[in-house]
Amino acid sequence: MNPMTQLYYKKATYSPYRDRIPLQIVRAEVELSAEERAYLTAVEKGDYAGVKHALREAEVYYNMDVNCLDPLGRSALLIAIENENLEIMELLLDHGIHTGDALLYAIRKEVVGAVELLLSHRRPSGEKQVPSLMMDSQFSEFTPDITPIMLAAHTNNYEIIKLLVQRKVTIPRPHQIRCDCVECVSSSEVDSLRHSRSRLNIYKALASPSLIALSSEDPILTAFRLGWELKELSKVENEFRQEYEELSQQCKRFAKDLLDQARSSRELETILNHRDNDQSEELDPRQCHDLAKLKLAIKYHQKEFVAQPNCQQLLATLWYDGFPGWRRRHWAVKLVTCFIIGLLFPFFSLIYLLAPKSALGRFIKKPFIKFICHTASYLTFLFLLLLASQHIARTNLHMQGPPPTLVEWMILPWVVGFIWAEIKEMWDGGFTEYIHDWWNLMDFAMNSLYLATISLKIVAYVKYNSSRPREEWEMWHPTLIAEALFAIANIFSSLRLISLFTANSHLGPLQISLGRMLLDILKFLFIYCLVRRHYLPHIGHKAAV
Repeated sequence: MNPMTQLYYKKATYSPYRDRIPLQIVRAEVELSAEERAYLTAVEKGDYAGVKHALREAEVYYNMDVNCLDPLGRSALLIAIENENLEIMELLLDHGIHTGDALLYAIRKEVVGAVELLLSHRRPSGEKQVPSLMMDSQFSEFTPDITPIMLAAHTNNYEIIKLLVQRKVTIPRPHQIRCDCVECVSSSEVDSLRHSRSRLNIYKALASPSLIALSSEDPILTAFRLGWELKELSKVENEFRQEYEELSQQCKRFAKDLLDQARSSRELETILNHRDNDQSEELDPRQCHDLAKLKLAIKYHQKEFVAQPNCQQLLATLWYDGFPGWRRRHWAVKLVTCFIIGLLFPFFSLIYLLAPKSALGRFIKKPFIKFICHTASYLTFLFLLLLASQHIARTNLHMQGPPPTLVEWMILPWVVGFIWAEIKEMWDGGFTEYIHDWWNLMDFAMNSLYLATISLKIVAYVKYNSSRPREEWEMWHPTLIAEALFAIANIFSSLRLISLFTANSHLGPLQISLGRMLLDILKFLFIYCLVRRHYLPHIGHKAAV
C-alpha cells in the first residue's frame, strides 16, 4: 500500500468519538405514569383541587399509586412537608396515604405545623410506627436508632421538642463506654460502627440546650455533669474525639448563657448559692454566700461559667465587701491600706479568736481582710524560716543535739496550724477531691517534711548531748538529715507563695505558665531517665569492647 493510500485510510477510519466513555443508568427506576406525574406536580404547585381530584380517581379507578415517589425519592407527603403546605398534607392524610418517615422528615425540615399535624394523625392499624419506611429500609435517610425526639434535639428546635416532650416521649439512657452487658457486647459484635454512632446520637440529643431547658429541673447542674461526661468520653472514643469535645463545649456555653439571663444581683446570688438538696429553698441567698453552684462549676472545670462577667462582678463585690469603691481608689491608697492591715494581723487574729461574732470579728471575716491577714501571716512565716536557716540565736553549731531556738519555737505554731488546716480541708471536701488539687499535694509534702524535721531534732536532742566538730559527725546523723529536710521544706514553702498570684489578673496567667513549664520539665526528665537507662549501658559496653 502506497503512502497516499495509507493517509486516506487513516482519515476515513478516524472518529472524534472513538475514545469516549459510554454512560448508562445502572439502577433501574420505576417510571411514573402520566397520572402520577400530574398528581405529584399538583402537590408541588399546591393545587388543592387537582390533588383532591387525583386522589378520588385513584380510589375509584386505581389508575395510580398514591404513594409513588418522584425521581428524588420523595412521596407526595414529603413534597407537601417541604413546601409547608399543611392543607394538602391534611388532605393526603385523610385519604390514608402512608406516612413512613414523614415525621422525621418534618422534624429535620423544622416544619412545626407539619409535626403537630402528623402527631395528631391516627395511623391505620396495619401501618408500622415511625420510623418505618415506605420502601426498603436500605434507602432510608435515617438510621433505625433515630427517634423523633432525638432528631428534634439534634436540630435544637424548641417548639418541636416541646410538642414531643408533652407527649411523654423518652430517650434511651446511654450505657457506659466500658459496659460489658449482653446488649452492648452483641451490638458491638454485629456492627461496631453503628454501636458507636448510636451512642454519639444519644449524647447529641442529650446535649441539646432546648431539651435540657425543657426537661431538667436544674439545667445548670445537668449541663455541668453532661459536659464532664462528654469530656471523659472524648478521651476514650478517639475516633469521635472532635464530636464529643464539641458537645462538651456546647454544654459549657449553655451553662454560661443561662448565667447571662440574670437581671439583678439577687437573681445571680440565688443561682450561684443554689444547692442540689431541698434545703437550698430554706436559705436566704442574701445571708448565705457559700456559692455552692460556683464551687460545683470549679469542680467540673467549667471555665466559661466561672469567667462569665456577671459571675466575676458578683465575686468582686463579695471579695471587696466592706470596702466600697475600692477598685476606684489610687494605687498608693491601696498599698498603704494593705500595709496597715497586714501589720495589724496579730491583733486581728486575737480579736477573731476571742470574739468572732463581734462587730470587729465580723469585719475581720470579710474575704479581703482575711486574704491580707493570711498573706501577712505567711510572709512572716517565710521571714522566720529565713532567720532559722541562717542559724540565728544558735550559740553552739557543733552541738549534736541542739535544743530548739526561739525562732524555731515561733515557727512551730505555724506548722501546727498548717497541718490542722489540711486535715480540716480533707475532712470537709473528702480525700478524692483533696488529692485532685496539686497545691494540696505540695502542702502535704511540705508539712510531712516539717514533721520529719521536728521528729529528727527530738531524736538528736534525746540521744546526743555532746559537742563535736561537724566534720566528725556520722553521715546519717539525725541533725544533718533534719537540716537537709528543713532546707527542702523551705523550698516548698517559698514555692507555695506562687498560689497568691491568682489574686492578680496579671500574675494569674503567669502561675498557669509556670505550672505548665514544670510539667514539661518533668516530662523531659522522665524521657531523659528512660534514655539514660536503656542506651548508656550499651554505649559503655561498646566502648569497653
